[in-house]
Amino acid sequence: MKQNRFLISGGGTGGHIYPAISIAEELSTKFDNNKILFVGSCDRMEMQKVPEYGYDIKGLWISGINRKLHFSNLLVPLKVLLSIIKSYFIIKNFKPDFVVGTGGFASGPVLYVASKLKIPTLIQEQNSYPGITNRILSKSVNYICVSYPKMDRYFPKSKLLFTGNPVRKDIYVSTISKEVSLEFFSLNKNKKTLLVLGGSLGALKINEFIKSNLNYFKKLGIQVLWQCGKNYFQQYQSFDSDIVKVKPFIKRMNYAYKVADYIVSRSGASVISELCIVGKPVIFIPSPNVAEDHQTKNAMSIVNLNSAEIVKEKDLDTEFNRVFEKIFTNEEYSLKLSNSIKKIERPNATVDIVNHINSFLK
Repeated sequence: MKQNRFLISGGGTGGHIYPAISIAEELSTKFDNNKILFVGSCDRMEMQKVPEYGYDIKGLWISGINRKLHFSNLLVPLKVLLSIIKSYFIIKNFKPDFVVGTGGFASGPVLYVASKLKIPTLIQEQNSYPGITNRILSKSVNYICVSYPKMDRYFPKSKLLFTGNPVRKDIYVSTISKEVSLEFFSLNKNKKTLLVLGGSLGALKINEFIKSNLNYFKKLGIQVLWQCGKNYFQQYQSFDSDIVKVKPFIKRMNYAYKVADYIVSRSGASVISELCIVGKPVIFIPSPNVAEDHQTKNAMSIVNLNSAEIVKEKDLDTEFNRVFEKIFTNEEYSLKLSNSIKKIERPNATVDIVNHINSFLK
């Protein structure tokens, strides 16, 4: 039996890593005889996360341009050149049948080299506004899987596949009970739970706001499950208590979603896809520090469907409590948000993407 070999590149943040892992898991299910290799950036979180799921990964010395004037920007052209050369040798040695990119710095050189070598390629764009790497790659790859309509504004229409974003299987096939999940986090089953997600690395403004409002949530009788990010855990771990659970990173997200009655979250495309499946009342706090403000655009695509609320970072102190109480004190509105966001879910995104890969290989 022929072995199918797949090369996957994506990383930098969980928003790129977990879609890549989801695709890898589905490829492993679809193809009995397969070999999967990841390529990431040497100093980014994919070098730790990918092996945790049992996959091999190779690292490239590559990073993006620092938007502030910084001497490190002088090294970017050299890093790109060396990453292209290393990608060439990785591809020549591994001999992939298909190459997939889910975004992040490393995916640029890998997909570029693969397309030049006439190896079938696919990029998966999570956001409503694509990053520059995928816009450049779109000219040479075979397929572009997207999650938002009207993406032909940025990509060749003939290459577009509307699939939605891949979501980890344990999110949409979760058999864990709420009772078990509450026990897992040592939370009180008689209290409502607020889940706070500031991204895998953490969000300082969100963390500072939550810290300042712990007494507010306590007065409302709400307990908090707070992923503060690994960059900030030492700073906030002292606030851990019987009603506040502070975590650097939550690995068992299916458990976290199960305990949540309300969710405060960044609005990266991947977490939005998960939240649509989870179906809980959400307040988005977009990061203002990302390219083209795409997190705000992502969030507004949900808010405009009356399926979530949004509070911008700069308005946290003046707007958040009003918006939260609008959800907390009105069960009918809370249920409406839950039902509405659930209608947007695309749980078959990963299967659809792998089916397209399979069709191409036949």
